[in-house]
Amino acid sequence: MRKLFLLVVIVMAAITASAQEGIYLGGGISLWRNNDVDKTSFSITPDVGYNLSEKWAVGVELAYAHNGYDGDKLNSNAFALAPYARYSFYENKIVRLFLDMGFGFSTYKEKHADSVNGFEIGVKPGLAVKLNDNFSFITKVGFAGYRDDYYRNMNGNGFGVALDGENISIGIEYEF
Repeated sequence: MRKLFLLVVIVMAAITASAQEGIYLGGGISLWRNNDVDKTSFSITPDVGYNLSEKWAVGVELAYAHNGYDGDKLNSNAFALAPYARYSFYENKIVRLFLDMGFGFSTYKEKHADSVNGFEIGVKPGLAVKLNDNFSFITKVGFAGYRDDYYRNMNGNGFGVALDGENISIGIEYEF
């Protein structure tokens, strides 16, 4: 985990050092404690992208997630890489609506088990609220597409549309 965190910091520093207009950094974090089963979960999902025009951007999301149980129960770690193309179809001075279209590759491993590799391909609708010239509040709600053993797979393998509370991500984005 330390190596992944160090890699993310180095990549972010390199991008920031050579930043030009159009580059954005963002992402989110989560932390959850379930006292009923003595489980702690957290994830970190940095995101970097480049605005090609007012309507189109390309980017990539990295992810690390950990589920840990107190004691010597089954713990798991997951890593994912998800490049995407973002199409903004509505924008005013404050709000922007967009679709992130892409695919993701993941690997996760539970303690005392083999690693499982998975993928997803689909669309995630999103909303950006501009806080000032550089910062925006970003949320993505739902997923439409196909998933096979993907690390965030709440509904099982297959295809479909999920617009429930389990498919919401919230974060901050900084645009240079």
